[in-house]
Amino acid sequence: MIDDIEDGKINCVVTKDLSRLGRNYILTGQYTEIYFPSKGVRYIAINDNVDTINGESELAPFLNILNEMHARQTSKKVKAAMRTRFANGAHYGAYAPLGYRKDPEKTGHLLVDTETRWIIEKIFDLALHGRGAASITRILVEDKVPTPGWLNYKRYGTFAHIYAGASDEKAYEWTIAQVKKILKDEVYIGHSVHNRQSSISFKNKKKIRKPQEEWYRVENTHEAIISEDAFRQVQEQIVNRRRELKNGTTQIFAGLVKCADCGWSLAYGENKQNKTPYGYYHCSKNGQGLRQCSMHYIRYDVLYAYVLSRLQYWSNQAQQNEDKLLKHLLNTSDKERNATKRKQVSELKRAEKRKAEIDSLFAKMYEDWSSGRISEYNFNMLSEKYQAEQIELDTKIKHYRESIEASEQTASDVGKWVDLIKQYINPSELTSDLLNTLIEKIVVHEAVKKDDGSREQEVEIFYRFIGKVD
Repeated sequence: MIDDIEDGKINCVVTKDLSRLGRNYILTGQYTEIYFPSKGVRYIAINDNVDTINGESELAPFLNILNEMHARQTSKKVKAAMRTRFANGAHYGAYAPLGYRKDPEKTGHLLVDTETRWIIEKIFDLALHGRGAASITRILVEDKVPTPGWLNYKRYGTFAHIYAGASDEKAYEWTIAQVKKILKDEVYIGHSVHNRQSSISFKNKKKIRKPQEEWYRVENTHEAIISEDAFRQVQEQIVNRRRELKNGTTQIFAGLVKCADCGWSLAYGENKQNKTPYGYYHCSKNGQGLRQCSMHYIRYDVLYAYVLSRLQYWSNQAQQNEDKLLKHLLNTSDKERNATKRKQVSELKRAEKRKAEIDSLFAKMYEDWSSGRISEYNFNMLSEKYQAEQIELDTKIKHYRESIEASEQTASDVGKWVDLIKQYINPSELTSDLLNTLIEKIVVHEAVKKDDGSREQEVEIFYRFIGKVD
């Protein structure tokens, strides 16, 4: 319309009322009082009795302000309704996330889609085995895995302008951004996260990213497709992933090698001064002039050989006698866990005993108050004190019970790890897939120099599910 006014094709604009022209009172007034008159355009708002041929309307500015107030109030009501849905963990998107479908019997609830959940499982499985987003995207395209958009087109007919009449390859055009979004989405562990972004205001629809403390996160709103352990492992790998160097040597240990003293990741470097260059790791807090930790120096080839030898040892044990290995791992890993568990059981009993004492005190105190042996003031004061202690004890009891229950999963965890190591029969080389599947972290201690000039250095390997074992 503005273009036609500029070209001289329009000399009159008619709307039902002023709100149909706009609800921003500044911009609306600018059009009716400045722009239209400057272009010789007559403006009529039928229901508001505004006609610029009769001169400026004294009522129009007030009507524009009321129209904007109405838009502002509507925006607040919509946001309040959305916040209620956020708090309830309801899904409000036009389409269910890939791997899920909308529950036809309950608005906002998600059900696992048995036809597409395998795609999500495939993506996370590739990530768990050390694949990055770019590599996963290539595999999805090569394996002709359908994209979410194409699946929605086949099911609901949406996005026809993209897929109708397109080549078959269009159905498998995955992007790295899509894969990254899936890998970071908590919807796949059964949680709902909303309010990650919003518009600046009801006047400005530009989207802005919200800080995490303003997100609405509701746990266990629907069935999970991926376990929380697997999801956390993938997030760790995403955070710790490094770019591959030209020789490819650092990629396989990316994010796994840690300093025993400060906990930071060890940085990779190369010594090119010798005739035969070699790679090495050192504490990243020691480099770049920081000197906040000691060197923790270890050569790449030494670390490689040690880790490979340990994995070959465990693979050989798994092939020769699986039952014996299971028993050994259970006994070894149980030593530390049992010590922790005994302490937790003791603390749990103490907390439960105190909780029972407070319950008894409450009953006695109520009887004393009823019979007039203590005043209402003292009753209220003691009630507040005991109630605060009850809440604290309830939290402790819950924590200890959960910790004890988690420690009892040892046998299941050991079984998982043995099943994993059995997949790699006598490995002859280390790969990112192998390391990320079996190892949680590799902790390097500072070397100790002996009197004869030799170096002795402790390297601890913490395996997934079972931790450190000898």
